[in-house]
Amino acid sequence: MVIVGATIYAFEIPNYFDWIVKKTQFLKGIRATLAKTILAILYFNPLWIARHLLFIKLFSGQFEAIGWNLLVIAFWSFLANILISFIANYIIQNRFKLKWRFLGSAIFSALMAIYYALSETFFG
Repeated sequence: MVIVGATIYAFEIPNYFDWIVKKTQFLKGIRATLAKTILAILYFNPLWIARHLLFIKLFSGQFEAIGWNLLVIAFWSFLANILISFIANYIIQNRFKLKWRFLGSAIFSALMAIYYALSETFFG
């Protein structure tokens, strides 16, 4: 997972955060705040969670556990943590300077990775 974080995620996430800034640059006040937060949440959607769970299964050698059930688990995991995700992404997108957003997101994602790993127990 460290390799995935240092390659795929390290490329994707900062570029997406840059895109959020460009997309919301002309918005002001609460509209800008909500747009940035919602766009960040939309990125870390059930498909992203399912991909993360897929990587966990691949790197754990649990190939037989890879299936459509990961998408179902990801969906319920996403719904169950939406409030926490909203608050964290609000803080990351609206209180951190752009150069610190990836680090803030990486720390939050590390905590969420534990939750995603447990999601199979909770929702599987």
